[in-house]
Amino acid sequence: MKYFKSVLILFLVFFGTQLFAQTRAELEKRKAQLNKDIEMTNEILNRTSSDKRVTLKQLNVLRAQIRLKQEKINTINSEMRLIDGQINENANQVRSLQSQLEQLKSDYSAMIRFAQKNQGSYSKLMYVFAARDFNQAYKRMKYLQQFGDYRRKQAKYIEDTQATIKNKIAQLSRNKLEKDHLKTDQEKEKSTLGTAQSKQAKAVSSLTSQEKKLKQDLAKKQRDAQNLERAIRQAIAKEIEIARRKAEDEARAAAAKAKAEGKEAPAAKTGSILNSTPEAAKLSADFVSNRGKLPWPVANGIVTEYFGKTTIGNGVTKDSQGWTLRTNPGSSIRAIFEGTVQRIIDIGGATTIMVKHGEFFTIYKNLGSVNVSVGQKVSTKQTLGTADQQAEIEIQIWKSFDLQDPKYWLAPN
Repeated sequence: MKYFKSVLILFLVFFGTQLFAQTRAELEKRKAQLNKDIEMTNEILNRTSSDKRVTLKQLNVLRAQIRLKQEKINTINSEMRLIDGQINENANQVRSLQSQLEQLKSDYSAMIRFAQKNQGSYSKLMYVFAARDFNQAYKRMKYLQQFGDYRRKQAKYIEDTQATIKNKIAQLSRNKLEKDHLKTDQEKEKSTLGTAQSKQAKAVSSLTSQEKKLKQDLAKKQRDAQNLERAIRQAIAKEIEIARRKAEDEARAAAAKAKAEGKEAPAAKTGSILNSTPEAAKLSADFVSNRGKLPWPVANGIVTEYFGKTTIGNGVTKDSQGWTLRTNPGSSIRAIFEGTVQRIIDIGGATTIMVKHGEFFTIYKNLGSVNVSVGQKVSTKQTLGTADQQAEIEIQIWKSFDLQDPKYWLAPN
């Protein structure tokens, strides 16, 4: 039983360390990505720092930077809580192992004392020969052998436990040092967060003072957005009409064939007309099965505007039909899933590509150049074009006529 307890404690120590390392690795990976995204916001703000007039784009980048810094602080807090838990666990394990070590030493001392009293070969022989019969003598010989083996095992358990205690104490020291480093990083990030929040407040104040101009700019953006939405809906309606006519022709042909063969006409298909063909149905199903795992349309970028309404200043609101991603000028814009290019639209000087995936459509707005043509089949992550000098790409996802929030479809960054 004591042997089992020792092995169990050593196993728990190893397993807990592995689990802790895995979780820390995930947090470190996320923090590295956040650092990369924060650095991108700094580069963008530095490029626009010469502009005297604050723009909505600058405010959006500041908001993105604040969100990223807050998430980084939360990630650091999670790491510190994880380390605190590991410190407590290691301390408890050290105490448990020390207690176990004391018991092992006590048992081992008792065995040594017994062995010293019976250490002579004569004493062992007398112990064997004093048996009542041959069977008992054999059992006493086996006992002496097992006793020697057990002593050696106990000595090994003591050595292993001492080594584990030493390692856990060293781990405790490393944990405390890591926590100190995280505290320093956290304080630095809190300080820069305060600076960013002050800049945001000034930007909001500046934009509020330009409320008339801001509303004019937003009204133009809204008109362009409405024109694009109208073009998208018309394109989807056309695709639905084409699919409906094709389905009707196929149904008439199937009914005529069944009548000629004296069979019953096949039942009408149900569901979205855009999924009337096996290929389209499979593509839609594959798109849905990748919900939450679809790649971003840019390899490097940050979200500056999310889906839905955003309030700017004193009650001025902006409605976004997708995500606006800030990337680098000239960056490749990629298809988030395989499909067919259905439209290339130009609204207000902004080039937009529409890709069809069964009953789903993805929209890529504000491209500087286009690498594909209408009717072309594209694969996941295939380059559709490049970002313009503004480097603000909007991604929209539609299910037939229904807009979708990209948050539920794109993989976490």
